[in-house]
Amino acid sequence: MKTLIASAILLSGSAVAHDVHFSSNSCDVDLNAGISIKQNVITFTKNNKPLYQIIDNQTLIVDGKTISLDSNQEKLVNEYSTKLRVVPTEAKRIAIDAIDLAAEGVNLAFSEILGEGNDISVNLTRQLTEIRNDVNSQFDVNDFTIDENGNLQDDFFTEEFGQKISDMVQDTVKNSMGTLLVAVGQQMLFSGDMDAFEAKMEDFGSQIEAQMEQRGELIEAQGERLCHSVYEIDQLEEKLKSNIEEMPQVNVIVVDKSSHKKA
Repeated sequence: MKTLIASAILLSGSAVAHDVHFSSNSCDVDLNAGISIKQNVITFTKNNKPLYQIIDNQTLIVDGKTISLDSNQEKLVNEYSTKLRVVPTEAKRIAIDAIDLAAEGVNLAFSEILGEGNDISVNLTRQLTEIRNDVNSQFDVNDFTIDENGNLQDDFFTEEFGQKISDMVQDTVKNSMGTLLVAVGQQMLFSGDMDAFEAKMEDFGSQIEAQMEQRGELIEAQGERLCHSVYEIDQLEEKLKSNIEEMPQVNVIVVDKSSHKKA
């Protein structure tokens, strides 16, 4: 029973805290400037002042002046801007997949104890679905801002957000303990063999944990791919600085290559 509740349910809830905060285990990324991604313009800032802008993936503006670029420089600017725009989309997908993972773990575990469509599963699924919808609707990939301290305009990728989901799952389990104990007692009574019932629950809990870990590995792989994308952006930034004289020599994105694992 401990494996079933603690490992399956709480693990699936806390999985969001681990997986949404994707950069912590994938690679070491430092920001030395802020980045704002709008529909038509990407703005890089330092101390709340613009460093440079890229408009429509092709026009480079430094100190309010449009920089004349040759074909190779234009290609670098376009690739740099295009790859940056993919990052919020990938991050949003990871967040949603992690929430789906938590909901799946909740339903698997409680349905085994209380049956399909039980109130606890329905309640938790509803709350997780609301959070998922919030992420889907409020996290705008065309209005993404992160400052030079790593602070996001939204809290969907913070430890606090993951902890909020974990606490929600744990509180629901705690408040429903009476219902759970009654259901467990009934199953033990009808089974007639406490040891066999306990073994069944432990085995089922282990199965859920294995399934959640397997799905969690897929999310972790997404994080590794995102890490690799950021690493490529870091390399492109260095090329821009070495090939375009007017580029500010601020290292906006720094990826620790020793921490990077290519997906």
